[in-house]
Amino acid sequence: MQVIRGLHNLRAEHRGCVATIGNFDGVHLGHQAVFGHLREKALQFGLPSTVITFEPQPQEFFTPGKAPARLTRMREKLHAVSNAGIDRLLLLEFNHKLAVMPAESFVQRLLVDGLGIRFLFVGDDFRFGQNRAGDIELLRRAGEKQFFEVENMNTFVVGDERVSSTRIRELLAAGDLLQAAHYLGRPYRICGRVAHGDARGRTIGFPTANINLHRKVSPLNGVYAVRVYGLGEVGKQGVANIGTRPTVKGDRRYLLEVHLFDFEQDIYGAHVEVEFRIKLRDEKRFDSFDQLRQQIEQDCLNASEYFLTDNLSLKY
Repeated sequence: MQVIRGLHNLRAEHRGCVATIGNFDGVHLGHQAVFGHLREKALQFGLPSTVITFEPQPQEFFTPGKAPARLTRMREKLHAVSNAGIDRLLLLEFNHKLAVMPAESFVQRLLVDGLGIRFLFVGDDFRFGQNRAGDIELLRRAGEKQFFEVENMNTFVVGDERVSSTRIRELLAAGDLLQAAHYLGRPYRICGRVAHGDARGRTIGFPTANINLHRKVSPLNGVYAVRVYGLGEVGKQGVANIGTRPTVKGDRRYLLEVHLFDFEQDIYGAHVEVEFRIKLRDEKRFDSFDQLRQQIEQDCLNASEYFLTDNLSLKY
C-alpha cells in the first residue's frame, strides 16, 4: 500500500481513484466491509482504491482533553488498512489550516484537483469543513457538477447491534474482550516497542517488559492474561498491567507492563504485539510491595489456568 503524507505530496499520478474518508479507528468489521466495497468499486472503475484519514483525529485536535481513547495508533491503522487490500492511503495532518478550510474548498482542492476522484463512499453522518458545514448532500451536489459518484455507507450490524469504534471502546472498558473481538474481527492488540523502565518488578521477582503505548488515554485499564507476539514463532504467555501504578507512586501516564512466563531474554528495543485475552481484575493500590507480589503471584496462577482452555483462541 502506498502512503501519501499530506495534501502537498499529491502528484499527477495520484489523480483518478475511488475513495472513502474517515478516522477508521480500530479498523473493525464495519470498516472492513467499507474497504471491501471500495475494492469492488476500484475493479469496476479500473482505478486504485484510496483511504483518506487524519492525524491527529479531529476530536483530538478540537478537544484534546476529552478525546476518546484510541483503539489503534497510526502505525497499527496503516498495517490494518494495508492488510484489507487498499491500494493507497492519504494521511492528512488535521491542523488549524484544515479545520478552517471551507467545505467547498475541501471538495475542490482535495477531491477534485488533488485526487480526481470518480467515486466517494462516506457515512450519512460524515461532516467536514469549517464549522462542519459540509455533509453528504453537499458532496452529492458537488459530484453532479464534477462528475463523481457519492454513495453512503450502510450501518454494519452484528446480530441487532451496530458495530462502531465507540461500542468497541465501551466493551473493552467493561472487560468484555470476547465481544470486542467479535466486532473487531480479531482479538484486541496493542503494539509497541519495549523500553527501559525502573526495573522495580524485578526486585519482587516479576520482571516486566515496559511497552510504549503512544496514547494519551488507554482503552484498557487493569490486569489481563495476554499473549505477546514478535519474540519468536509462537506467542508468549503472560500477564499485563495497564494503568498508572498506584502502589509504586502513581503516574499520570498510562503504562503497559508485561510479565512473561518462563522467559528471561533481553528484549529491550524489540517491537511486539500484546494480545489481550481476558481481564483478570481492575488495577488497585496495595499497602506494601509484599502484598503486590502476592497478588501478582495469584494473577499468574489465574492466567495460567485460563491458558489451559483459552476459549478466545478457539474462535480466532
